[in-house]
Amino acid sequence: MSFIYSDDNKRYHTLYYHNKHTYGKRVVKAVIDAGFTCPNTDGSKGCGGCIFCGGGSGYFTAEPTVPITEQLRLETERIRTKYPDALINAYFQAHTNTYADIGTLERIYREAINSGVHGISIATRSDCIDRDKIMLIKSLDVPVTVELGVQTVHDETAARLNSRLCLSEHLYALKLLREHNIRTCVHIINGLPGETGEMMLETARLLGKERPDGVKIHLLHVIRGTRLHEMYEKGEYTPMDKARYIEITARQLGYFPPETVIERLTGDGDKSKLIAPMWSADKISVLGGIDKYMADNDICQGDNYE
Repeated sequence: MSFIYSDDNKRYHTLYYHNKHTYGKRVVKAVIDAGFTCPNTDGSKGCGGCIFCGGGSGYFTAEPTVPITEQLRLETERIRTKYPDALINAYFQAHTNTYADIGTLERIYREAINSGVHGISIATRSDCIDRDKIMLIKSLDVPVTVELGVQTVHDETAARLNSRLCLSEHLYALKLLREHNIRTCVHIINGLPGETGEMMLETARLLGKERPDGVKIHLLHVIRGTRLHEMYEKGEYTPMDKARYIEITARQLGYFPPETVIERLTGDGDKSKLIAPMWSADKISVLGGIDKYMADNDICQGDNYE
């Protein structure tokens, strides 16, 4: 059986397929830390950050004191060892990457662009998107994706996470980005404290109706040194088990329109800091489990899209 949005019989619209048929080859992200902070850590909206936040950056990133140009050079060397011909996007991942004045943002984004990258991805919060920043993003002359950390549509869960965000803010940011035709990828986290399977499915259902260009689905990792780690040690949080994660994630895909690109179905936690669940470190097994569940239950992306 073959599917419209996959070259390898996946039952969802894979990122590899999207990049191959849009740009003609693989696109790989160079993860950089541009030294941003977050309104939920610097006191402007809150302190301490989300309970799962381990510092806001991926474990590939260099220190923010290293110039962006040098970070991109180092990342390019790392990527080229595996994918010599790939296009490279600068991924502003650490913290909130639209949380600065327009002049600072333009300087930082253009430093990356002038380094010769194919495009940029900007991870941010919904409360740090406004029309001025959108106009800046639209002026950039490379492909741009804005990645919104929505995580959940349930405000009671957001309160438990200490995210200081609510659904209305997410919907407003998505509306602005869509009105200006800026490619947008939403992030969802499964296994958040207090959430049932039906709540996780509702997050996918509601966000699917917003027709995002891309979606990343993650598992909640317990990372050493976070407040979630403290909760886990006290028995106040139990991570999601593997079979349940596979089931929920597979079913969530049914709520996204076929054109939404599935950019991730499980996260890449820093194994040196991962406390639980340890099964998440076997990414290939999780992805294979999702494929099998979808095939066994005849699920395809978009089956339940409204």
